[in-house]
Amino acid sequence: MAETDKKNRREKSQTDKKEQQETAKAPEDKTKGRPEGYLPRLNKLYQEKVAGDIMKKYELKNRMQVPTLTKIVINIGCGEGAKDIKILDAAARELGQITGQRPVITRAKKSIANFKIRDGMPIGCMVTLRGMNMYEFLDRLINIALPRIKDFRGLSPKSFDGAGNYTFGIKEQMIFPEINVDAMVQTTGMNITLCVSGGSDDKSRDLLKGLGFPFTS
Repeated sequence: MAETDKKNRREKSQTDKKEQQETAKAPEDKTKGRPEGYLPRLNKLYQEKVAGDIMKKYELKNRMQVPTLTKIVINIGCGEGAKDIKILDAAARELGQITGQRPVITRAKKSIANFKIRDGMPIGCMVTLRGMNMYEFLDRLINIALPRIKDFRGLSPKSFDGAGNYTFGIKEQMIFPEINVDAMVQTTGMNITLCVSGGSDDKSRDLLKGLGFPFTS
């Protein structure tokens, strides 16, 4: 009987832990305070112009064949966070300020002796944006943040993964106006991945160009 009770408590603990993790990953509701029927500017541009242009260029007969931006994943790798939690806390706080969404802490999946990292150690943070938050972040990224990069001449049009997804890196978080430079603990870069469904690299490139993405010529 005691073994059965112990097993039940262990299973309940594992279930509770899993539910907490799923809750942490769930995006926050950011629709509050927006007027009814509101559409982000880039979402409206996609629906009214970009999708139609792609259908015409590739002679698509069905609107469902048009590639769609489904989510944006922003990831900050912070190996120093395993040694100094203040660095990781600062990175997570700044990522939350940039995206308006609570980050999820990422942990090492295996031990690496050379870097003194053990399995399960916190090594970074990430946010996944969808819907309105995604389009609003992309608008700020294109029109405010990227132009603030010194000597910025555009991003490579070749950084697609073969399935239409695009990833690029940013070296300094201070290009985002939400960041208080005086309060920064240290400079941390980030990787940003734009995930596109139903697209080849060429179609995804045309989709992002139509939304104003600054590719180099």
